Amino acid sequence: MGVASLILLLICGITFAGGGILLSKALAKTSKNIHKGLPYECGIPTIGTSWIQFNVGYYLFALIFLVFDVELVFMYPWAVVAKEIGVVALVEILIFMFILFMGFLYAWKKGALKWN
Repeated sequence: MGVASLILLLICGITFAGGGILLSKALAKTSKNIHKGLPYECGIPTIGTSWIQFNVGYYLFALIFLVFDVELVFMYPWAVVAKEIGVVALVEILIFMFILFMGFLYAWKKGALKWN
């Protein structure tokens, strides 16, 4: 496997993605309707502009969720091979958990976990 297979993979990926988009554009029915352009909010028509500024706390909460969600991605492979590696794996995961816990404490102290 060399450069040729990488180029072939890239061409196939672009063709597959672009072909799907072009196929949907060619086969899908389109209609002009004023209701399609309205923002959807649980069926209730919006009053005023729909572009509002959200509290930054929601974004911080989402980022913290992602950090701890990605943590699980790293912990699963560790759990699979932890018995084979032994004490070294335990020390590594304890350091990893300590760093994550310090990030959690930092977010807690900054008030990123409060909904108020």
